[in-house]
Amino acid sequence: MPMTAIVLAAGEGTRMKSAHPKVSHKLLDKPLVWWPVNAARQAGASRIVVVVGHGADEVRAIFANDVDVECVEQTERLGTGHAMMCVRDALGDFEGPTVVLYGDTPLMRAETISNLVEHTKAGHYACTVLTMSPADPTGYGRIKRDADGNVLAIVEHKDCTPEEQATLTECNSGIYCFCGSRLSANIDKIGNDNAQHEYYLTDMVGIYREMGEPVSALLASDDSELLGVNSRIQLAQVTKIMQRRINEGLMASGVTMLDPDQVWVGAEVTVGQDSELLPQTMLWGDTHIGRDCVIGPNTRLTDTTVSDGASVEETVALQATIEANVTVGPRAYLRPGAHLLEGAHVGTHVEIKNSTIGRGSKVPHLSYIGDTTMGEGVNIGAGSITCNYDGVFKHRTSIGDNVFVGSDTMMVAPVAIGDGALVGASSCITEDVPAGALAIERSEQVMIKGYATKRMARLKEQKAASEKERS
Repeated sequence: MPMTAIVLAAGEGTRMKSAHPKVSHKLLDKPLVWWPVNAARQAGASRIVVVVGHGADEVRAIFANDVDVECVEQTERLGTGHAMMCVRDALGDFEGPTVVLYGDTPLMRAETISNLVEHTKAGHYACTVLTMSPADPTGYGRIKRDADGNVLAIVEHKDCTPEEQATLTECNSGIYCFCGSRLSANIDKIGNDNAQHEYYLTDMVGIYREMGEPVSALLASDDSELLGVNSRIQLAQVTKIMQRRINEGLMASGVTMLDPDQVWVGAEVTVGQDSELLPQTMLWGDTHIGRDCVIGPNTRLTDTTVSDGASVEETVALQATIEANVTVGPRAYLRPGAHLLEGAHVGTHVEIKNSTIGRGSKVPHLSYIGDTTMGEGVNIGAGSITCNYDGVFKHRTSIGDNVFVGSDTMMVAPVAIGDGALVGASSCITEDVPAGALAIERSEQVMIKGYATKRMARLKEQKAASEKERS
């Protein structure tokens, strides 16, 4: 039977001290709730349901483009059991293995979910509880087993005797795998006869035991996977764990990091063998780095592709494409649509937007190139700008192959500069330049001999007179 994953994400998270729902806060550029959803997807879940509540619209928006994710709203937050009832009432009976995850528990691995499902299916269990053995079990519900190791009950910490607190060290993580059909048939047996008048999913263990249904517990191999986030301090703690997990995986695959604690890589990023990530590098979103690249220091790339042999230093890039053997930076800004072809160079304090920089072309320093198509072998002098915006519309600039543009040149779009043309420094180009032509646009230089000497003498006299008057 196909697997269903239900991610509980309705809580407010008051300890976050935030106007936003807790599960929308980001871990390595992805919302907390994204991580368990992605783990379930990797584990093979064919149906993923996110239970939303506080800030429901904001959480729904996270998955607006994910066709395999459904959202069900829990308008009243009456406990984990009530959340499952809301899903059942909204979508119909559960079928097949049904895994319960949490939107504030982002470290869960897909392998752990798969193991939980396979264990449940192999034993035909009505329910399997994922458990842990933390160094300090204070506050956690304890797993009580019989002499044969069968699960008898989950005993809440406050209900444990002193002996049980000392001897029962296996704890409930709150993560379960249920047999869907048996859960649908029995979930309404959960009551709310407790101090909070809420419906707790933990009660299903006792209900199944009373029915004679088989219940099991599976001990997680790594307790850190079950860490939840209730505060910004805990968010920083789980971020550090995920950062190390991802970075160690990259280093094991052949990526060099001078200081892994100063490199942050998102879950969907790939980095090729023999590439080096220098300190203060952040790689987010759909970013892919090729082989033999050097990225950083002080670089942030988002949804950007970097091909083999490229060097990207002190650069911010968003939705950019950097081809093989390109050099970028230091202190460059590549905006959406920037496409740097093989061997190109974009240098210091250069901004590129929605433009193609041709093979071997150079924009070395202090320039803005926007809405431009540039050929190969072009050199753009320092301080040059394509003036692409007239206040209402954007216009394009076309620069052919092997063009030389002198420093401090304004190219007022729409304008085209033909192959092999030469543009003199400090020109304002407002008309198309034919191939092979020289274009110069300058005002006549005016010289008044002796003016500067006379001006300085006059100013000195004025200063002396002013000082004499004050004294």
